[in-house]
Amino acid sequence: MGARFSEVVTTEAEIHAAIGHSGHRVRTKAVAVLDDHCRAFIAKSPFLFIASCDADGNMDVSPKGDPPGFVRVLDESTLAIPDRPGNRRADTFSNLRQRPHVGLLFLIPGRPDTLRVNGSAFIVRDQWLRDQMAVGGKAPDLALVVNIQEVFFHCPKCVVRSKLWDSAQWPDLTGLASFAQMKVERGRLEVSVEEMETLVAKNTRERLY
Repeated sequence: MGARFSEVVTTEAEIHAAIGHSGHRVRTKAVAVLDDHCRAFIAKSPFLFIASCDADGNMDVSPKGDPPGFVRVLDESTLAIPDRPGNRRADTFSNLRQRPHVGLLFLIPGRPDTLRVNGSAFIVRDQWLRDQMAVGGKAPDLALVVNIQEVFFHCPKCVVRSKLWDSAQWPDLTGLASFAQMKVERGRLEVSVEEMETLVAKNTRERLY
């Protein structure tokens, strides 16, 4: 943990001694089914994060984005997420082969609250499901199906504090390297930043679906 820290919190009792205990309304807000409010939120959401881990506990969080409604609610306890073309690392899928559990966080632009879903997951190739997720005639090669164990809405305070949706409060990006520049420099690639910018733009233009 490092010698620089002298007051490391190691027990649940210490945690609650510092922050207090949640109230009855918070403790009872989690349910195991997708009610009408959850379904409506998912139908409006164009972006989510998927958290997973491998057998050794190594964590990964992967972003997923598409037009609103891209996540399909199959029934009150099951949803499906299309896998679009990406970098082919398949971190989430590799983790699921070892530990079939995920945590999802759904966002809606302009909306301060978020929706959290926890459950078990598996990978499928069923054509009937992939066809439902096609965009521009292109179906995903794989889909992630999540069996829901817990779902609840998260309060808006973190988004309000961050001013996430207030463009007037967004940070100045001056001095921040572009995605292409970071790829070239961190990977010590033998291409120029300009060449990488062209490759990134082409990949974004031609491999969305």
